[in-house]
Amino acid sequence: MGTVAKWAPVLALIALVIVGAITSPIFLSSGNIRSILLASAIMMILAIGQTFVISTAGIDLSVASIAQLSGVALGVVVSWGFAPELGMLGAIVVGALAGALNGFIVSRWKITDFVATLGTFSAFTGLTLLISDARPQLVTSKTLITISTGGLGFLSNMLIIALVVAAIAYVIMFHTRFGTHVLAVGGNRKASDALGISFTKVKIGVYTISGILAGVAGILLVARLGAAEPTAGSAYQLTSIAAAVLGGVSLFGGKTSIIGPLIGAIVLTGIVNLLTITGVPVYYQPIAVGAVVVLAAYLRKYEN
Repeated sequence: MGTVAKWAPVLALIALVIVGAITSPIFLSSGNIRSILLASAIMMILAIGQTFVISTAGIDLSVASIAQLSGVALGVVVSWGFAPELGMLGAIVVGALAGALNGFIVSRWKITDFVATLGTFSAFTGLTLLISDARPQLVTSKTLITISTGGLGFLSNMLIIALVVAAIAYVIMFHTRFGTHVLAVGGNRKASDALGISFTKVKIGVYTISGILAGVAGILLVARLGAAEPTAGSAYQLTSIAAAVLGGVSLFGGKTSIIGPLIGAIVLTGIVNLLTITGVPVYYQPIAVGAVVVLAAYLRKYEN
């Protein structure tokens, strides 16, 4: 059972491919595979940010609301007459500040991650609606159009951005002192304190990373829709956590993966895609996704 748990994301992907090939003649077509990878790019980026937080035994329930707030910030900057590129920079800064605020509340005010980010989720959502007046802001930009429609061969630009983010995240997590501290805090808080590792710096660091990546996701949402939509990222609220868990990241901290959440995002997106093209009613989709994630979490019990 432990081996099954270790390879759960890969086995889930293989099972999806087999079921998809049997049930739909177009599921494995090159066009549909490209669509799945394109649709999973935003979830990949959010799941990687979520992975840093979960690796410290935390959780970020505000990540989707930060993405929405960042996207709206981009739209506001553009509406003021500034260049969209400046708006993208503003979106990332907003995401970083929102993430840092989460880390500050958790580490300095000693509020649990769940409660703190649940509160900021509500606050960021309200702020987004207040700034946007609950209406989408059209954003016209050649750069954003290139991001949403361009690509390199089979790979879309959005997927390339997600893969670059994953490569940088892998280096930070597994080849830097900060990454070692992240795993130390998540694996054994008391031992990390004894070693002199700053819990506050690590928590603010992981939440800032999650916020920055939510800002990037917000930019991609605007690029994909052609508008800063204040509720566009709500679907990613729990799926970013689900992709990380399915990808092998322990909710108890100390054990993590970067490649796993990428595969988890593809599997979750692929399940929704398969159910859609086979005509399954839309209300069965969250049930299927939820069942897969619960099964993955159950298998983690048997992993060493």
